[in-house]
Amino acid sequence: RKHIKGPDFPTGGYIYGTDGIREAYETGRGKVIMRARASTEIKDNGRERIVITEIPYQVNKTRVIEQIADLVRNKKITDISDLRDESDRDGMRVVIELKSTAQNAEVVLNQLYNHTQLQQTFGIINLALVDNVPKEMPLKEMLERFLEHRHEVVVRRSNFELKQAEERLHIVEGLRIAVDNIDEVVALIRKSGDTDAARAGLMERFDLSERQAQAILDMRLARLTGLERDKLEEEYRALLKTIAGLQELLASRRLRMEKIKEELRDIAEKYGDARRTEIQAGGADISMEDLIAEEDMVVTISHTGYIKRIAASTYRRQRRGGRGVTGMGTKEDDWIERLYVASTHDYLLVLTEQGKCHWLKVYDIPQGGRASRGRPIVNVLETDANDQVADVLPVREFDDQHYLITAT
Repeated sequence: RKHIKGPDFPTGGYIYGTDGIREAYETGRGKVIMRARASTEIKDNGRERIVITEIPYQVNKTRVIEQIADLVRNKKITDISDLRDESDRDGMRVVIELKSTAQNAEVVLNQLYNHTQLQQTFGIINLALVDNVPKEMPLKEMLERFLEHRHEVVVRRSNFELKQAEERLHIVEGLRIAVDNIDEVVALIRKSGDTDAARAGLMERFDLSERQAQAILDMRLARLTGLERDKLEEEYRALLKTIAGLQELLASRRLRMEKIKEELRDIAEKYGDARRTEIQAGGADISMEDLIAEEDMVVTISHTGYIKRIAASTYRRQRRGGRGVTGMGTKEDDWIERLYVASTHDYLLVLTEQGKCHWLKVYDIPQGGRASRGRPIVNVLETDANDQVADVLPVREFDDQHYLITAT
């Protein structure tokens, strides 16, 4: 967590929750929830807009805009008034205008996360070939295998470079001999009948290998100048130093690991940039509560057991001589027996005459018009029709054991 935060995607956005990252790094397989980067702006007229500037990795922007338009067209999301793509060379900008009647931009954004690719699941599989066998690996083993691979690369590369340096040194040693004995070399070549004879003569006279002799025959006359002879000596000394360094590196694992560390730092310095994907703490799932705006509701229960909820904003203050607003239609032998004001995110505890306790969210209570009776509470609670309601208590929240914490 301190050194490796989690995946970083080129398109930015958010990783929502850390459970998937932890599972992937501990087991080799996991899923992360990716979300678009969105913010809320308030215009001069007080209306809100949602602005999307980054989308999840491998998600097509045009497809997302089409999905949002379909949701508005099919009236699955009713609080959006306009949708524009204002993206340019400076970056992405998709603007979602909200209606003046929209209550909460956060709720609309959660609906978009739930119904479009603005929230996307990205699977992680740490799969690699280990001894030519596919294997899923946790983060620690994956890093260990990577270091082993880098170590093997350094060893093979160093052996290759050492072989090349030794071969070049062999050639340079032959050229140094030729330069030091240039007059005799020229005379030997001039009196030779052909190239093969000249090569054989050089090998015999100066105890050279075939490759050294051929290099002397291929040597340009420009190498005989003083400046070129100095360069030849400089190359000879550099090759000796390179060979000594490679031999020391191949003889010490500690030096090889230092080399790996140095190369990784160079890569980080050359290609590293600021992190783009932000990791947010939290669960990965969007609950129904996140999709419903929090507002006050009037919950009514009639004498014969009909229940419904209606927005508190439906009622208005009655002045002198006013007639008021009907809150519930009833039959002649029925009347409103219980009335509560509670938020859509509150709970409702229902105690029955048989000693049973039922609880449900206020937003799960059927919403009806002012003249409707609602639904029988036994159907909402799925309880025995003969078990009458004894008492109802709206509460704000529960702990994990469903004990009452706060009463509204």
